[in-house]
Amino acid sequence: MKIAVTGASGFIGKRLMEKLGAEVRAVSLRGNLDGIAGADAVVHLAGEPVAQRWTKEAREKIRSSRVEGTRRLVDAMRGNPPRVLVSASAVGYYGSRGDELLIETSPPADDFLAEVCREWEFEAHRAEEFGVRVVCLRNGLVLGNGGGLKKMMLPFKLGVGGKIGDGTQWTAWIHLEDTVGLIEFAISSSKLRGPANATAPNPVTNEEFTRVLANALHRPAIFPVPKFALNLLYGDMAQIVYASQRVLPAAALQAGYSFLFPKLEGALLAILR
Repeated sequence: MKIAVTGASGFIGKRLMEKLGAEVRAVSLRGNLDGIAGADAVVHLAGEPVAQRWTKEAREKIRSSRVEGTRRLVDAMRGNPPRVLVSASAVGYYGSRGDELLIETSPPADDFLAEVCREWEFEAHRAEEFGVRVVCLRNGLVLGNGGGLKKMMLPFKLGVGGKIGDGTQWTAWIHLEDTVGLIEFAISSSKLRGPANATAPNPVTNEEFTRVLANALHRPAIFPVPKFALNLLYGDMAQIVYASQRVLPAAALQAGYSFLFPKLEGALLAILR
């Protein structure tokens, strides 16, 4: 099977390229997209990083890279469509929802990131007009050697890590190997289509996440991080750091995907080893 991947140089893309090996080729949205011609599957991971201050310019880059980039990709498929398009999305679709259990049929929020996710998924689903099976993977916090976990670990290693606010907010997380595994599963399994939460089946509160990470690093976690400090540091983007998202991967489980790392402790220990 021939597979084309956008965003191949990113945190998820690099591991996916390693896993798929000879049958995969990288495609740049900055190019002419000839690389998708003849592909049986297209995996779309490209997009401006969300983890930055959301200035007016940054917001436009985040939106245009995902919405307009996906539109251009889908338009390029029309003449010679693949069998399946696996397009990244994010649990930001749901916004911050307290203790509410969130599955793929839960309604979206109305904040900036949720609006981007809705438009992003809409553009991906246009490929269904010409017979492509589309899967939009709503990624949670992806844990691996790099990415967001690398930034989190420094204060914990220094012994000054701690929960955010009161720690009651829920974290939707997933191990990198399961992220890649779900992409492979989405390519091969016709049972999976539409939105699918790419999150582990056991979300945890921020307090529990903090405790498990501190234990895995053999460090204390006694210094809570006040929300106002995050607001000063990141501006509006801080809302995704302390959002409460109790997300379950209902679609993936129903389609038959088996998680390699369903629980946080096992995931973190595997990474830190």
